[in-house]
Formats: sequence, structure tokens, C-alpha cells
Amino acid sequence: MILLVTDPSVGWQARTSVGGAPGRPIAARAWNDGRMAAPKARPAGQVGRPGYDLDSLLAVAVAVFNQRGYDGTSMEHLASKLGISKSSIYHHVPGKAELLRLSVDRALDALFAVTEEPETTTGPAIDRLEHMVRRSVAVLVEQLPYVTLLLRIRGNTTVERRALARRRELDHFVGQLVQQAANEGSVRPDVDPALTSRLIFGTVNSLIEWYRPSRDLTPVELADTVVKVTFDGLRSMPKT
Repeated sequence: MILLVTDPSVGWQARTSVGGAPGRPIAARAWNDGRMAAPKARPAGQVGRPGYDLDSLLAVAVAVFNQRGYDGTSMEHLASKLGISKSSIYHHVPGKAELLRLSVDRALDALFAVTEEPETTTGPAIDRLEHMVRRSVAVLVEQLPYVTLLLRIRGNTTVERRALARRRELDHFVGQLVQQAANEGSVRPDVDPALTSRLIFGTVNSLIEWYRPSRDLTPVELADTVVKVTFDGLRSMPKT
């Protein structure tokens, strides 16, 4: 079963509920208690009746949003792709905006969770920053369609503006880590902390444009390469 907890301004909740893990700094949460029945077999290319659920609905919606753009996607497009009626979609969500909110929150929740990991909160700032970068790459790989959608929104709707505000929170968090590392003497003194944080995550975010899962490049290898290229030029040189 799924529990969706929304911002009061959205004014809608799912009809079913289960307990959820607390403590994640998010505006919206989704939990699955692991007891949801597996989808039934359906014709190739369809996710429609009788065996679809909210997760499969979101997966298709994100793919269509990324292909057509959010503004260029209608409920008719989604219903056609799913092979169901619009009313069947409305059984799960009140409209297209809620699908967008759930989708971008999935990416944001995963990224914010990294900020609470022990490796991000304790130890030298430069090591915490490196962990943040490494895990952000992992999140991007694991949630690639959702992160892609998050990075392509432009702030045209209330949902998009809320998502962009949360992205700015992440940017501020990373900027603080870079500044702390500079204060500790772990970052080269000739680089600007604010510019550095933008460059680091500009590099990470650019992965959505070309990275696709491949046996030739594992997620770990990808993260190792990003970290090596970034931090070999960022760390201050030991004094001799």
C-alpha cells in the first residue's frame, strides 16, 4: 500500500495509509510497505488495466514528461500511453500536477536523504563533500528519469517553483560544505567556494544528458571518475 503525505496547499491525500519512516527533510513522502501485489501480465508497451499501480503510473508519466515536456503533456497523452481511461488515472491522483510533484519529489527525497547520512554529517568537510558528490552520482543513476525531469523543470507552475526552492536548499548545503573545507585548509585557496560548488554539481547534473546504464561503465566507476577528476584539482597540496 502507498501513503502519500502532501503539502496542505495541494489539498489531496491517497485513500490508503501505512506507517512510514520519519526524519527525511522533505515536503512530500511516499512509502511502500512491500506488500503490494505484483502487476499482472499485460500487452507489450502498455501499463494499463487491470494490473497497474501508482508506481507504474509514475514511471510512465515521467517518461512521457521527459519526452514531450511537462507543458506539452496532457492527460489524454498519459491515458493513451498507459492504455487506460483518464478516470482510471484520476483514481490515483487528482491531476497532472500531482504526478509531477510525486515524480520530482522522488528525486529530491533521495538527494536530501544523502545530506543526513553519517558520512555527510561527520568528519572533515572535504571528506563529507566527496561523499555527497559520490552519493549524488549514485542517486542520479538509480533515479535517472526522475532526476532528469527535476533538472528540466523551469518554474512555470507552483509544483515546479516548490521543487526549484528545494534544489536551492541543496545548493546552499553543498556551498556550506565547500566553505567549511576552505576554512579547514582542505581546498586550494585560489578557488572560489561558491563557484566551486556550482561547478561540482554542474558536472554531476550534466550526466543526465549522456549517461545511460551500461556494462562498460558501472555506477561505481562513474562516481569514482567524477570524484577523481573533481577532487584531484580541488584539494590543497600538502606543504613540503
